[in-house]
Amino acid sequence: MARIAIFVGNPLPDSYSEALGKAYQRGAESGGHRAQLFLLGQMNFDAVLREGYRREQPLEPDLVAAREAFVGCDHVVFIFPLWCGDMPALLKGFFERVLQADLLNVQKSGGKADWKVFKGKSARIIMTMGMPGLFYRWYFGAHALKLLRRNILQFVGIKPVRSTIYGMIEAVGDDKRKVWLREVEALGHDAR
Repeated sequence: MARIAIFVGNPLPDSYSEALGKAYQRGAESGGHRAQLFLLGQMNFDAVLREGYRREQPLEPDLVAAREAFVGCDHVVFIFPLWCGDMPALLKGFFERVLQADLLNVQKSGGKADWKVFKGKSARIIMTMGMPGLFYRWYFGAHALKLLRRNILQFVGIKPVRSTIYGMIEAVGDDKRKVWLREVEALGHDAR
């Protein structure tokens, strides 16, 4: 049984990202896993890292709970739409806030501590977008996906990091969206 933390980085309520998060959670729970779902848009926290990496910014209660789930999980899932070529600002701010204490501690160690503070965890990234997914990977080089995978998750020791991209999200019909929800539910069942 895996402990799974699912973070939906779409700030809009009742979004397809939220439906994907709930599908992953359903699948995980039906597979015997413990899954917690966090809808960042419904959480109360400041997404701006006010002091940068100079001084620790205390976490709000919603972020304390999310950080505890992130630290305590075996597998972490991030679901979000591609906006302006990147993850929504809310999700980027979430990363900066929940990782700040760990990165400050490593920084203060004078190079003695390992930056890979989250070794032993795996991750799944699920992105939605208006363009075809293949075009995003081929023409645009999947920059937001690479940023999240390499510069954030793998940087802090999380691997493997797998990804799923659903493109043309506004153009597909309900039947296709239901297929994708079943696919994500199956990923949750297998905790992958």
